[in-house]
Amino acid sequence: MPVLEAPQAQAQKKIALVGNPNVGKSLIFNHLSGSYATVSNYPGTTVGVMRGKLKVQGVQAEVVDTPGMYSLISITEEERVARSILMEGNLDLVIHVADAKNLDRMLPFTLQLIEAGFPLILCLNMADELEQRNLSINKEELQKELGIPVVLTAAVTGKGISQLKAEIQKFNQEENQREKDFFPDAFKSVLKEIQSNLKGTYPIQTHAIASLLLQEDIEAVRWVKENDSASFHAIQETINHAKTLYSHSLQYELALSRQKEVERIVNNVFVGESSKRTGFAEKLSQWMMQPLTGLPILAVVLYFGLYKFVGVFGGGTLVDLIEGGLFEGYINPFLVNLFEKIIPWQTFRDLFTGEYGVLTLGVRYAVALVLPIVGAFFLFFAMIEDSGYLPRLAMLVDRVFKKIGLNGRAVIPIVLGFGCDTMATIVTRILETKRERVIATLLLALAIPCSAQLGVILAVLAPYPSALLVWVGVIALEFLFIGYLAAKAMPGEKPSFYMELPPMRFPKISNVFLKTMSRMEWYFKEVFPLFIFASVLIWVGQVTGIFQFLVHSLEPVVQALGLPKEASVAFLFGFFRRDYGAAGLFDLNDAGIMTGVNLLVACVTLTLFLPCVAQFLVMKKEHGMKITLGISAFVLVLALGTGYVLNKLLVGIGWSF
Repeated sequence: MPVLEAPQAQAQKKIALVGNPNVGKSLIFNHLSGSYATVSNYPGTTVGVMRGKLKVQGVQAEVVDTPGMYSLISITEEERVARSILMEGNLDLVIHVADAKNLDRMLPFTLQLIEAGFPLILCLNMADELEQRNLSINKEELQKELGIPVVLTAAVTGKGISQLKAEIQKFNQEENQREKDFFPDAFKSVLKEIQSNLKGTYPIQTHAIASLLLQEDIEAVRWVKENDSASFHAIQETINHAKTLYSHSLQYELALSRQKEVERIVNNVFVGESSKRTGFAEKLSQWMMQPLTGLPILAVVLYFGLYKFVGVFGGGTLVDLIEGGLFEGYINPFLVNLFEKIIPWQTFRDLFTGEYGVLTLGVRYAVALVLPIVGAFFLFFAMIEDSGYLPRLAMLVDRVFKKIGLNGRAVIPIVLGFGCDTMATIVTRILETKRERVIATLLLALAIPCSAQLGVILAVLAPYPSALLVWVGVIALEFLFIGYLAAKAMPGEKPSFYMELPPMRFPKISNVFLKTMSRMEWYFKEVFPLFIFASVLIWVGQVTGIFQFLVHSLEPVVQALGLPKEASVAFLFGFFRRDYGAAGLFDLNDAGIMTGVNLLVACVTLTLFLPCVAQFLVMKKEHGMKITLGISAFVLVLALGTGYVLNKLLVGIGWSF
């Protein structure tokens, strides 16, 4: 009996993990791949895919952790990537990771995968939470119903992982290639009629192709037009006739029939009676999603997480320690003295240790000012992500977000934007429609400060609580008002929203550490070089006189905002990187050049200012140059206009901080 092996003479086996978001798929991947994992973009997209190596009892395979998906009919860019990986046709095994306690919501996708003919193992994760509800699953009965291996795991503790590896090792691919479907007799005749016209070669079973055609799946239609063009008209007539037999869409009718089959299976395999969960975690989960209690909880999270931890501790304590104590006290003086000895030419010394030098400014900003703040934010974000709070926050803000053309799912790129707007712009791909992605990109470019910018702003405004409240109010109003106008101006349907709720958990230290380190690694690979590059550009600009020309050109603009002309440098820096500009503002504040009103106006204007170069390039890649230039021009005019009006208003009423 052949098993899943990897002989030296054969190509390496390939295993794909699939499943809904928030079911522990990545933890299963980590258990299987260990430390042999890499991230790469799927060809032609900016969607990252995790790849790792599995070695267990003679089996050597590449393991791919696909983006989350709910069914074979893809909606978002991430779901399309996951489906593309499945349809490539070179998978030796597919592991469907599902939430054991929500089996009724997970099994429809399992049935689709079985019908498609994928060599499949069902991994029911979160089995520990199932036990907490006094429930269990008759694994043998479920295996009999589905005709595939089933494994129960608890990825957080590692329970069941050895059994999963054993199933992978002994998996018999031939026994899992039998044609099987779960449709009632009413649909089987239609499906068989369509299937009889499918003579070409397809990546999945033809009766699964027939099912996708009934649901008007665009890619399935394209396959049939390419492979069975002569039969396409007959197939379309069969589908049109089937539509007349039902009062609802065929997609709805098929989903309803499949759900009835799922209910039958679930009733057969569940053992025990669920005890109502009334623990504190469940109560807290409900409180987080109710406006009356959820908004105060959000305020507490923002106050202690963003303000106290990222702003005060990261942007204050850590920055003072590293920038003030280490760099200003020891590193920069040492570098200046060293380069005076080894480089006799002042112009070239300035490249490294001048006022805007690569080492004295670029590295200092990146390591001493930005890194502590970014690190604090990544740690905070990993904790709320691992706790299960983000999906509940999405539920809380869904109603408000729908007013601005988005849905609760958009909370993920929006919150991630507080870490890095460039990364968050890429993550907008999880949103279903182009309209939502454009609106989210606009709001990220306009009103979401990245962690470094946010940390510096919180640090400089901390001595002026009333100014900090005004800053929060202005940015929040701009976010909501511009989002509302964009939703009205851009045509399209109102976004729908569906999201799995993972359990509320105390964050696991190892998971938080790994996520934080992974994002810090991204920072050093992607962001740190931009600081060096920006310093070199500034040096070139100084040598050629372009930098001074641009600074002088900006002086009338910043002075029109009521700011000292020295602030023009910070605004110019802000074009290279928003956090670079915020760091320049930090220096101006340290030098005592800015008043309280100046700081508030500068903080508001810089927050709303142009997207940085990196974000601009990502926006161009995602939406094209026309939309990117339109967003940038709109943001620039709005930022300067808001700063001008705010300054006039504060001066007019004699408000001082």
